[in-house]
Amino acid sequence: MTTSEIKRKVWRISRAGSLGRLKLQSEGLPPPRPGEARIAVKAIGLNFADIFACLGLYSATPKGSFIPGLEFSGIVEEIEPINPRSRAKGNRQFRKGDKVMGVTRFGGYASHLNADIRCLWHFPSNWSFSAGAAFPIQGLTAWYALKELGNMQKKDTVLVHSAAGGVGLMALEIIHKMQGKAVGTIGSDEKLAFLEKRSRLKKSEIIVRDPKNYSLQLSQVLRSIKEEGFDLILDSVAGHYLLPGYKKMKPGGRLILFGAGSMMPTGNRPNYLRLWKSYLRRPRLDPLAMISQNKGLLAFNLIWLWKEIEKFAAMGDNLLSLGLRPPHIGAAYPFDQAKKALQVFQSGKTVGKVVLLNGYHRRR
Repeated sequence: MTTSEIKRKVWRISRAGSLGRLKLQSEGLPPPRPGEARIAVKAIGLNFADIFACLGLYSATPKGSFIPGLEFSGIVEEIEPINPRSRAKGNRQFRKGDKVMGVTRFGGYASHLNADIRCLWHFPSNWSFSAGAAFPIQGLTAWYALKELGNMQKKDTVLVHSAAGGVGLMALEIIHKMQGKAVGTIGSDEKLAFLEKRSRLKKSEIIVRDPKNYSLQLSQVLRSIKEEGFDLILDSVAGHYLLPGYKKMKPGGRLILFGAGSMMPTGNRPNYLRLWKSYLRRPRLDPLAMISQNKGLLAFNLIWLWKEIEKFAAMGDNLLSLGLRPPHIGAAYPFDQAKKALQVFQSGKTVGKVVLLNGYHRRR
């Protein structure tokens, strides 16, 4: 049992509004409470939500000072069970020294943290800490979009936006395991060769998005795969691409929206004029027209599932049971270079996952 606090390093932002306010500092970490484990963090996964939160553009951004970060991997240093005599069911059994990955409602950019045991998983023994940190948020996002909301079925045709990114690659893996048919979109030609090599997609099943000809691109790819439309669309881009995709869905199709990458700011501070123009030009759907079209749009923000935290454990267990490949790590930076890592990630030029490494990084 831990009886005193420890010192740790964290990246803390005094208040949202600018990435420039993010500072590396030392502070204390109290002992874990009942139902928590203290984790010595080895790797941290970066997410667009981290950037939007720091810029104050995320609906769940904490008030005042906070530590960004939603996912991590590391080693259990201490554990405080709810009842020392009880044993948790299934994958919730942990011991000091276990290698784990997990999610946290902010607070991930830290050398140590206290994590809810319900949000931890053991990761496969052949995975690195980087792969463990890259898995939880993108895995849960892809699973929730495809299965919980999208109700994906065998042989469904699925359009996956940002297919070379963390969530996109994970979604393609899940679709393959579930015997679906996938089409991926990417934002630049530079990612084409990578996606062909990493995924199981043929070149004819990959779209390099062109906002002026996107509808035609969708028609061409549907003809090449001999389908009339999409059963499901995973959209993290929105903007010019939402309505053309919606129109190419079959009756009964579901468009799952979980991001707006087209509105990603490019600097330390938001360009509010540009954001306001993008907001005014945002796509709109008529709910009455949707009735006769027999199509649906569902939108979600994974962080709000924190109110139903038990779902995290179940979804994570389901994901791990699929035997997926370890996530692709596109770039890794030392913990003290978090700002540089965020800038590179913000550029949209990375593939796979970007992670921070906390000291130890020898694959295991």
